[in-house]
Amino acid sequence: MGVAANIVNAGSVFLGDYTPESAGDYASGTNHTLPTNGYAKAYNGVNLDSFVRKITFQQITKDGLTNLSNAITLMAESEDLQAHSNAVKIRLDFEPEDEPFDNCTRR
Repeated sequence: MGVAANIVNAGSVFLGDYTPESAGDYASGTNHTLPTNGYAKAYNGVNLDSFVRKITFQQITKDGLTNLSNAITLMAESEDLQAHSNAVKIRLDFEPEDEPFDNCTRR
């Protein structure tokens, strides 16, 4: 993992040319979900695990990002986060040809 072995403080590390941060936000497993006023429904109280530092590492291949691209761009654009969508499009150098999910409606 080269440089990743030297990282000691990070929430998530995105490795390689085909691993945009927007993949982590929307599709590749880790995310940046923040608690809201109803956080107790989804999160435990403070315990020993709360004080353990964790870093996630992600590395996506070009084929992997291609497979995730429609989901990432759909979600990013529905949240008006064009830079997140562009992070995928720039890496793959294309515009998705079809609407990724026929059943979904953009707001």
